[in-house]
Parts: sequence; structure tokens; C-alpha cells
Amino acid sequence: KPNITHSWFITNQCGSSLVQSIDAPLPLVWSILRRFDNPQAYKQFVKSCTLSLDDGGIGSVREVMIVSGMPVAMSMEGLDRLDDDLHVMMVSIGDHKLVNYRSTTSLHEIGSEEEGNGGRTVVLESYVVDVPAGNSKEDRCSFADMIIGCNLRSLARVTEGLANSNNL
Repeated sequence: KPNITHSWFITNQCGSSLVQSIDAPLPLVWSILRRFDNPQAYKQFVKSCTLSLDDGGIGSVREVMIVSGMPVAMSMEGLDRLDDDLHVMMVSIGDHKLVNYRSTTSLHEIGSEEEGNGGRTVVLESYVVDVPAGNSKEDRCSFADMIIGCNLRSLARVTEGLANSNNL
């Protein structure tokens, strides 16, 4: 079994794991998700993204501009791990409403094109984040779960649309 490390949290942190099933083959889903330089391809709260350090590989840092109406306008995010064999991506955020946020996203194939179902993918995203004084773990996790859930549903819509258009 491959070594995929999903995060654990300590006392002043909270965390959760979210799962999304996608009716698209894993290579297609991975090709969209792994693009650290282009989160706006599926993340609806992202207005734009600029790499400020490196070229999109491990150690890269991106400056993400967030759409208006959200509680933050910009986010600096780092790519901590990108494994094309295991289909694992780890991202951290340091200066954001979600302080010391770290996420691990992994893709898992269920079914294959050879089995006649076109291939399906399960996405597992887990995270930990600090809970600042005066905030509750429930409020912090509810906010993060809402954003991640929207992102995962959007990833499903985008990749399922691409899979359907490729099958026409």
C-alpha cells in the first residue's frame, strides 16, 4: 500500500476529511488538480493566481487573489508535496484567515476504462488548521469544510464535463 499521509491535528487545531466521487478517469482529474499554477481552473473562489517562487513544482509559492465577498482578498500558498505516481498533493497556507492551514489531497481510482465504465475517481482531501483564540473549532472547521466542499464539487463538474466532451 502506498504511503499517503493525511494530516493529524493537536489541541489548538481542528481538521476534517472530505470525499468526492467523480465520474471521470483518474488521469484526467489529476491533470486538472495537480496544476498548482492554475487553481482557478476549478476553484470558483479564485480570481487569479501568480507563481511568486519556482515553476509549479514542489517548493513553489503562489499568490492567489480571491473573489470579492470572501473574508480575505489574497492568499499565499506553498506546494509541499506533488507525487505524480501516488496522485498526492500537499499544500500549506501561512498568511490567511485559515492560519497554519495544511491539506493533503489524494486521488484513488475506482473502476477503469477497461471495465467499460469510463473510470471513476475518488478524491480525499484532509486538512488541519489553527483555531485562533476567541474562535471555536466548530466555526473554523465549518468554514473550511464549506470552501473545500465547494472546490471538490466544482472539480467534479469540470472534470466530468471534460470526460463527457471527450466521449462524444
